[in-house]
Order: sequence, then C-alpha cells, then structure tokens
Amino acid sequence: MRHELPIFQPKDPGYADRVHESFRLQQAMALIGAELPVVEPGHVEIHLPFKPEITQQHGFIHGGVVGMIADSAAGYAANTLTPAGTSVLTVEYKLNLLAPADGERLVARGEVVKPGRTLLITRAEVFAIRREQWTLCAVMQQTIMAMHGKKEGVE
Repeated sequence: MRHELPIFQPKDPGYADRVHESFRLQQAMALIGAELPVVEPGHVEIHLPFKPEITQQHGFIHGGVVGMIADSAAGYAANTLTPAGTSVLTVEYKLNLLAPADGERLVARGEVVKPGRTLLITRAEVFAIRREQWTLCAVMQQTIMAMHGKKEGVE
C-alpha cells in the first residue's frame, strides 16, 4: 500500500513493544494463526497462513477472517501513533471484498490516513498470495477511537 502519506512521529518511544504486547493479548489473532511481523510508525502488517479451519464453503479464507486482519492491522497502525497508556478501539469500518481470499497466506497492510487526539482515520489492504503472486482481495477504511488512560486486558 504505502501511499504518499506524511511520515508520522510516534508519541511513545516504546510504541512497538506496546503494540506487540497488545497483539499477544488478542486471543482471536492466536486462534486464526495471525502474526505481526511489521510495526512502524503509522504502518502495520499482519500475516496469516492458510489453514483449512478458517475457510468458507468454497475453500477460500472466510471474509470474516479477512475483515478481522484488516481491522486489526489498521487499528494497530493507529496505536503506533498514540501516547503511552492509550489503547484503541474500532468505531466503524467499511470493507470491500474485491476477490476471493485464495492464497497460501494473506497479508493485511494497515496505515494511518489522519491521526487525531481522539479519532484516527485508517485504511487497510489485504492481499492473497499464491506462488508469490499478490492479489488485492480487500480494501477497508476505518475510524479508530483513542482511549486515553484505558488499560488493555480483561478486567
């Protein structure tokens, strides 16, 4: 994706560790086998290997799973730009499924479009990769709410 966007400066020098720790708390990501190999200011990638358990009736990765990784990638991209002690929560997103998620793996690339103190606008693209050919299978636009002083975890 990497559109012509400004270079963002994180407000928390420990943003990458904070985002990785938050990702580890997401049991849903562990359940589907997702990984978080790229965490940069305003940009995150989630990689998901193919597993038969996450497919729909045609053998493609389910659209709900595509939405999960797009939502998380863009949400974590937003979280890279929030201050320490701030968590994020999705307010809304619009997902367009463009092609079947038919690949050996999926890559969701999330990035911040416009950071704000309370609301951040993000987007994501999800690619299905088969034999190293990348096919854009979904695009998403999202609004994220920064929750200042709200700790993550089950209380």
